Amino acid sequence: MAIPDLDDLIAEVDRTCATAHRPGGGREQPDWLALLTTAAGLAGQLQALADDLVEDYVEHCRMHGVSWTDIGAALGVTRQAVQQRFHAPHKRYGPETMSEGLRRAMIQVKEAAVSHRNNYIGTEHLLWGLTAEVNSATRLLEAGGVSPDTVHRAVAGRLSRGASQAAERIAWTPYSRKAIALAEARSEQQGAAHIDCADLLIGLAGVGRGVAATVLADAGFDPSATEGLSPAVEGMGPATEGMGPAVDA
Repeated sequence: MAIPDLDDLIAEVDRTCATAHRPGGGREQPDWLALLTTAAGLAGQLQALADDLVEDYVEHCRMHGVSWTDIGAALGVTRQAVQQRFHAPHKRYGPETMSEGLRRAMIQVKEAAVSHRNNYIGTEHLLWGLTAEVNSATRLLEAGGVSPDTVHRAVAGRLSRGASQAAERIAWTPYSRKAIALAEARSEQQGAAHIDCADLLIGLAGVGRGVAATVLADAGFDPSATEGLSPAVEGMGPATEGMGPAVDA
């Protein structure tokens, strides 16, 4: 993957700034303050993306027993500095927090990562698992006028084969963790006892970034259009208590 150079970024700022040029003195004049504001916004997006990238690999290192001292050395900072930035452990979502339907979907999620030799669970794996069989997520897609099969095929085309031998414990990417956190918040807001497939689908769309959000947007799925749907339409009834395999989230 080619990293954009400075000229590419400057061109992107000029292209996306709505008021890059304005009339003045009989000719167009650059609106330098507007361009600066746009450049700062783009720089912030790039920094957030870079932070998410580093956080992802810190999560993997900690999961597999790497010390904070070694992580700090790899990042060129002290152990104290890296602990201060990343010390808060990410919440783990065990099977007891999930509906039976979501537990079944998680089996598909992990199989997708392992079969593609990916050592991470990204939003693409989550969406693939959610659309592998009929559940509240697929019913919600249909209620929104989107074909679950179309989404499943589209996200399957975005699954890339890696070179890693996937470990038994696979860390979730930052976007995936944000999606499950949004799903939990939605579940709690609705007074449900478990996080369900429809909750995670809304979470994936709500993140607004990542493969799943892109696929859902391209398919025409509008999360806001689902707000008025009843629990019966969404398939959000009480979950049964069958237990599935533990999932590291």
